[in-house]
Amino acid sequence: MLEHAYQADVVIVGAGVAGLSAARRLSSAGVRTVVLEAAPWVGGRMATEKVDGFRLDRIGRLLTTGAYPDLHRTPGLDALILRPFAPGVLLHSDGHRHRAVPPAGAGGTRGALHAVRALASAPAKRRSAPPPTGGGAPGSASVPPVRASAPLGTAVDQARLGAALTRLAGTPLERLLARPELPAGQALAARGVPARTIDGFLRPLLAALLCDPELTTSSRCADLALRSFASGRLCVPEGGAEVLPELLARGLPPGTVHTGVRVTSVSTTAVTTAEHGEIRCRAVLLATDARSAAELLPGLRVPDFHPVTVVHHTADEPPATGSSLLLDADRGGPVAHTAVASRVDPSRAPAGRTLVSSTVLGRPPADLETAVRTHLSRLYGTSTRRWETLAVHHTDEAVPAMRPPHDLRRPVRLLAGLYVCGDHRDTSTVQGALHSGHRASAAILADLGAGSTHVAEPLPTARTTSPGRLTAA
Repeated sequence: MLEHAYQADVVIVGAGVAGLSAARRLSSAGVRTVVLEAAPWVGGRMATEKVDGFRLDRIGRLLTTGAYPDLHRTPGLDALILRPFAPGVLLHSDGHRHRAVPPAGAGGTRGALHAVRALASAPAKRRSAPPPTGGGAPGSASVPPVRASAPLGTAVDQARLGAALTRLAGTPLERLLARPELPAGQALAARGVPARTIDGFLRPLLAALLCDPELTTSSRCADLALRSFASGRLCVPEGGAEVLPELLARGLPPGTVHTGVRVTSVSTTAVTTAEHGEIRCRAVLLATDARSAAELLPGLRVPDFHPVTVVHHTADEPPATGSSLLLDADRGGPVAHTAVASRVDPSRAPAGRTLVSSTVLGRPPADLETAVRTHLSRLYGTSTRRWETLAVHHTDEAVPAMRPPHDLRRPVRLLAGLYVCGDHRDTSTVQGALHSGHRASAAILADLGAGSTHVAEPLPTARTTSPGRLTAA
């Protein structure tokens, strides 16, 4: 428990990944830091519920193994294990599945054409292959075969798209952020991308990455998401989303993080709490969600949000899609994307059990349970009547909207002594939250004069080993 007159150099309000990453950097620089969290747990929206041995994410944001620099270099995350999905994504359209795989490396058009040829030959190979075992792969005898035409467009469309993704993966960040800014849907059309490719592939993909199926997101943020997809593999943290903030908290000095503490007011030199009165300090960092930050500092901008609902089921038999992420290109029901989560990360389900996690974007329908089961039956090509619902998690303000004009680097220093960070100050991704925490801690160290008198903890350089484990080089 905190004493009434407890003092610290910096008080951080909020124990999400932004606040915890800032706390790691400040503590490493020798700055006495206290983190106050109103909830009984750390992690904010990156929470995982445990039900009968299952680990169920409340929002389930996707990560990638590439183009997430702050995920790799943040102190404390070198032990994070990333479990990758099968390469690319599966698209469900007109009763069939179509695999879309970004071109490997920077092979330009040649790499894109190679990917198209592989796709074009996939159906015949899969039809002649023996039935899969242990859940199998898409295209088994019980489900429609994987195809390669629409919704990816013609072979020429696929080649152009593959070449564009390859160029995007190699584009320097500064050049990408200097592009004209439009809503993502308008920008893609203005670049000459065929409507069938936008609606059949890019829309469902960006919906999965940004939770914005209407493509109203800033084209710069959409380009960042596509660049990340093209340069790596989609993945999830082993053990659930909560593992990431728990790793950050675990590396902090004992007594740094205090949960169940409600902050009622802040200033440049103090924080007032409902439980422990005033805590005096040299600087305050607000690392809460956007609405909570605005309640403590009226006048802060509160963005619009994308609502997200995650529905978790367990099934007698795993659907035959392996570890692929399955997207609905037809928008024929409430489910935007779904996966057999226990195939991607076996730690999320008890041994011998199957976990299917599905995401609904926007306002959920009134008959959510029935609508989701019906839609999943079509997507997976199997009956879902005997599936058991484990949990339904709805988060109304899950992901801050990034409509243009969107400032990817909103100021983190409000006044000398008062700072703010979070995904609402950067991109509304895990990477954005980590990066905003990095920017805020750097500003605090500069203002306190601590940066030149303390040696920060060396930042690990990460490399990917067996499936997605990040280890310090």
